[in-house]
Amino acid sequence: MRKIQISQPVTGEEEWLAVREPLESGWLTSGPKVRAFEQRFGEIHGVKHAIACTSATTALHLAMAALGIKAGDEVIVPAFTWISTANVVEYMGAKPVFVDIDLSTFNMNPEALKSKITNKTKAIIAVHLFGLCADMDRIKEIAGDIPIVEDAACAAGAQYKGVYAGALGDLGCFSFHPRKSITTGEGGMVTTQNDDYSETIGIMRNHGASISEEQRHHGAQPFILPEFNLLGYNYRMTDLQGAVGCVQIEKLEAFIAKREEWAKFYIENLKDLDWLKTPITPEGSKHGWQSFVCSIDESISQHTRNRLMQILEEKGISTRPGTHAVHMLGYYANKYDISADDFPEAKKANDLSMAIPLHNRMSSEDYEYVVQQLKSI
Repeated sequence: MRKIQISQPVTGEEEWLAVREPLESGWLTSGPKVRAFEQRFGEIHGVKHAIACTSATTALHLAMAALGIKAGDEVIVPAFTWISTANVVEYMGAKPVFVDIDLSTFNMNPEALKSKITNKTKAIIAVHLFGLCADMDRIKEIAGDIPIVEDAACAAGAQYKGVYAGALGDLGCFSFHPRKSITTGEGGMVTTQNDDYSETIGIMRNHGASISEEQRHHGAQPFILPEFNLLGYNYRMTDLQGAVGCVQIEKLEAFIAKREEWAKFYIENLKDLDWLKTPITPEGSKHGWQSFVCSIDESISQHTRNRLMQILEEKGISTRPGTHAVHMLGYYANKYDISADDFPEAKKANDLSMAIPLHNRMSSEDYEYVVQQLKSI
């Protein structure tokens, strides 16, 4: 039976050959390949600094640490996002303050943001969910001097009014998980224009060491040990990952262009299904199309969202909920005594969103089959 996965990375001989050099050289930890990947990622995204790490979660954690978030502080996060967005705030001993979303974009509703800002608010995490940048102009206008961290885990290559994700806020955080547009297996990146943030993050990702392993290895004084003046973490990307990243980053634009082509195919061919709402791209935005997430209108559909997903699975089409409403998850609901209905649009997104396959290993026949099966329902 045909089986169309929800997502599959595109890797092959180029990536295979790329890891040969670090394997042969013996330099496997963070080194020249990671630096090359950082430089190219920063060039493409229009940022002064790009600092590689182990995941988007650790990228966000480093961003929180660079901002000096601490116990008693509040950080505003959207209620509909991957759990890491809120978890990194908890890691700092601070409190995540949830804000509802705009269901048409799945991103933070700027107008709902206003009432959440207090004198304890020390940062806002704006998530570019599924590859679509949040309404950054309005968020910045409301935020004023409050630092903005972009959770751009899904948004490599995405743009907002001609500016790349990662260059829109004070800090940007990316993921290279296999479900993302480009991958290093696992891995992340922090971007910033700020020299101080960059220096702090570069130190903190390496245990808080004042000099890197590469600097020590190539230095003329082998007896020197680094100073440790900051409490850091071991969040270094390996050169094996960096080598793969150097290949993948050159394919980013082509990957997104192909995804956009087929996203438009979906939108055009599914427009007559009144129970299925396909994604929108506001004027001035360039979608990164990490995934293609629809909403189900259960008042019109003959089936619930969950039953629709089961039917498609039986037909060999993988689907997933968009993501989860974090305020409905046990840890946060219990700790902060939050009701599911406190953030109604996030709850709807939690219960009614459905991602259908969109990735660079699908064929035209795959896309046509998905459309055919959706229409047959």
